[in-house]
Amino acid sequence: MLIINNSFSDIVSTIREAFNVKDAFIPLHEPKFIGNEKKYLNDAIDSTFVSSVGKYVDKFEEMMKEITGAKYAIATVNGTAGLHIALILAGVERGDEVITQPLTFVATSNAISYCGAIPVFIDVDIDSLGMSPDSLLAFLKSSVVLKDGVTYNKITSKKISACVPMHTFGQPCRIDEIVDICYKYNIPLIEDSAESLGSIYKNKKTGTFGKLGVFSFNGNKTVTCGGGGAVVTDDEEIAKKAKHITTTAKISHRWEYEHDMVGYNYRLPNLNAALACAQLEQLETFLLNKRQLSFFYMDRFKQLGIPYISEISEAKSNYWLMAIKFEDQIQKNEFLKFSNDNLVMTRPIWRLMNKLVMNKDFFSTSLVNSEILESTIVNIPSSVRL
Repeated sequence: MLIINNSFSDIVSTIREAFNVKDAFIPLHEPKFIGNEKKYLNDAIDSTFVSSVGKYVDKFEEMMKEITGAKYAIATVNGTAGLHIALILAGVERGDEVITQPLTFVATSNAISYCGAIPVFIDVDIDSLGMSPDSLLAFLKSSVVLKDGVTYNKITSKKISACVPMHTFGQPCRIDEIVDICYKYNIPLIEDSAESLGSIYKNKKTGTFGKLGVFSFNGNKTVTCGGGGAVVTDDEEIAKKAKHITTTAKISHRWEYEHDMVGYNYRLPNLNAALACAQLEQLETFLLNKRQLSFFYMDRFKQLGIPYISEISEAKSNYWLMAIKFEDQIQKNEFLKFSNDNLVMTRPIWRLMNKLVMNKDFFSTSLVNSEILESTIVNIPSSVRL
């Protein structure tokens, strides 16, 4: 158990040493613009292509294909829009159920609700912070039935049309096991890889295990363009449809405006794409930098006897947000106050999705691990250090 008075000061001192900041404010995760950001932005402005068409949108998609190893990448205005589109492309319809985890950012469950679908919350593993394959399999064995190749919830009679695990804080979950389980039950899998750009599990990039993968480039991500997202897939037909419906489903023509289905204005503007391209050029440098910070934390906190969240076996995390674990919620809350009072920004893990007012009536399995993590995990400053 942590000794509150001494250990809190030790943690803050370790963070200040890591960032070589004696007494000024240290943010949780700030962007670093040290490459071609201004050059590419000025070029996009000079081109007058500042909206959803332009060379940087195309370049961004090409870079995302190269980085992830996916055959296709579709730029979106943000990660949430990417998740919404991915669910539609996977066949999620109003009234369906979608399996996900309660320990995630609200965008995951919101995107499900955008489709008129209902989230089903499955517990996570303590070590990976991501969806537990054992909990998923136990739920499916006890609660579903396959009819003509379609999976239905025996209790609600609703179709289960997708599964959306999330790689929490960039830590890869046991995604290969989840893929195998979903394949057995004929459930399309969408990877919420919003936080895990550059993370690897069993020599494969996250975001490429399922039918579709989704990434975010929000202002606090490893690389950012202010907003921004991307959907990746190896399915050519899905990729074509993704680009079509994110561009208002407009039929290509030099001057006519004709649309053949309900579409969405979800394309990434060229201005944001210009910023994203410059940031992606720095990705490997940023990943190495953050990994060095994580190893520094890992070593120091081990000496102090403070549990630090590290990657599971056969995983290589991007360490987007780094985290430590406290004995209980009281101790966690006391540290949050202490650290923020001392100008070191820390934050708790998210409130579990099943506890939010709009989700409180939806089905959940036993969430013992999620409850423990919600009560004990704190994120600590994780920025790239210059």
